[in-house]
Amino acid sequence: MDNIDKKILSELQLNGRLSITELAEKVGLSLSPCHRRLRTLEDSGIIKGYSIQLEENLIGLSFSTIVFVTMKNGDKKTISHFEEAISNIAHIIQAQRLFGDPDYLLHVVVKDLISFQKLYDRKLSSLPGVQRLTSTLVMKNVISNRILPINFPPV
Repeated sequence: MDNIDKKILSELQLNGRLSITELAEKVGLSLSPCHRRLRTLEDSGIIKGYSIQLEENLIGLSFSTIVFVTMKNGDKKTISHFEEAISNIAHIIQAQRLFGDPDYLLHVVVKDLISFQKLYDRKLSSLPGVQRLTSTLVMKNVISNRILPINFPPV
């Protein structure tokens, strides 16, 4: 990946709706080479897809929690069943497996506290292999959906 590829990725992170013409102009390429590079980035898997970002509050998902999960066992079967189960809960918008304790961090968005309680009681508390769930409320998103720092010098 060269600097032009990085420019393409940076521009698309800022605005995934750019036309190929607009993108080519922003990165200083003619249309055909820009299109070829874009296809190569897509085909290689570097670009996973295109999406939009929604404002949670404006679509009725104004209650956000972080749920820390400690597992009973760390064996492959338990982990696989747990990860499959959480992938089927739409209100979990991000899930990360961690080193140490806790084992997972889940970011959950719902309408309100009552909705979270129902989700917790009906689904989260019955997840396979879970020893303990600990929740904390998100007061405010300070940094959200930040673009990846591909055009910045290494730290």
